[in-house]
Amino acid sequence: MYVVKHSSIRILLAFAAKYDYKLDRLDVKTTFLNDDLDEEIYMAQPLGFKAAGKEKLVDKLQNSLYELKQAPRQWYKRFDKFMMGCGYTRSLFDPCLYFHKQQSGEYIYLLLYVDDMLIASKNKSSIDKLKLQLSSEFEMKDLREAKRILDIKIKRDRVKGKVSLTQKAYLQKVL
Repeated sequence: MYVVKHSSIRILLAFAAKYDYKLDRLDVKTTFLNDDLDEEIYMAQPLGFKAAGKEKLVDKLQNSLYELKQAPRQWYKRFDKFMMGCGYTRSLFDPCLYFHKQQSGEYIYLLLYVDDMLIASKNKSSIDKLKLQLSSEFEMKDLREAKRILDIKIKRDRVKGKVSLTQKAYLQKVL
């Protein structure tokens, strides 16, 4: 599965604190349902959907499904192709970190964790432009300013240039 490294999240949040980046979060709806398949896959007819006299037939999948082991890879390939087509560069160190140098010389960053995205930039209009591009290709839920990512609560003090991370809910769940 292609997911951003935790170290990349921490580095981006450190950049956000140091350079006062705006942080927004997006979620992709129905991540694995609309991806094309690279191979032919057949499945047995689901219970309750078998046609009389055709119980032994199988169905050919046209698109990916959540339970399909190829689904995460297909989703990543589609997302990667889209981001590269928009002029973004994929990090050599983390395949789920994308960045783009703006005409102003500033950068915009996107971190991908399956269907969760964290976008950071000094310029809010750059973030909004990327959100619009993403929404034109994928069904998105705009979660606006990032308050959490992957059960990590983000608390910012923009005046002091500090970011605090807590995983209290996760720790309680583990204990």
